[in-house]
Amino acid sequence: MSALARKRAFDLALLLPLVPLFAVAVAALACGVLLCDGRPIFFAQPRIGRDRRVFHILKLRTMTCEPDPAARRPTRFGRFLRLRGLDELPQLLVNVLRGDMSLVGPRPLTAADAERLIAEHPPFARRFDVPPGLTGLAQVYLAQGSALTAALDAAYAEQRTALLDLRILLRTAWMNLVGKRRGALRTTLPIGRPRHLSWP
Repeated sequence: MSALARKRAFDLALLLPLVPLFAVAVAALACGVLLCDGRPIFFAQPRIGRDRRVFHILKLRTMTCEPDPAARRPTRFGRFLRLRGLDELPQLLVNVLRGDMSLVGPRPLTAADAERLIAEHPPFARRFDVPPGLTGLAQVYLAQGSALTAALDAAYAEQRTALLDLRILLRTAWMNLVGKRRGALRTTLPIGRPRHLSWP
């Protein structure tokens, strides 16, 4: 079995038993968006996945709906969803089940952001060697800046294992529980040397 097939089997083994729970959670949060902010409830956007394949990511809407995208701001309920990463939950029931994404991997970017970041930091291109994920190293470390994000994405692409995926998922669950900033890890990863990744 290939590494990608093992990763897909790992994703489905973890996700399928929890689909009813996540379906109830997404339905409840969708009702919250409808009651607090109205329609539309969901937000879809094209992103770049493994081997640069384009797919549409699905999230709960967290922003206002002005015609000018530059004028949009997070809603009050949207800020709550973002703080704990709950706006991403629909991706479990759509993108991960469909195979567009994995549970763990580099977060999928828009085409414009991907090309800009690759131009700034060529190691960013390693992210396309693996499926994008609902969460990843850059997320559990709350990586700021393209250099650190590129290094963490390259580190994951080089060292991905089921154990690393499980540790990232457990840390992500903790961050969702206590808030991203409180639950995040701190990194001393040497930029440009992804093979030296260490986990506290």
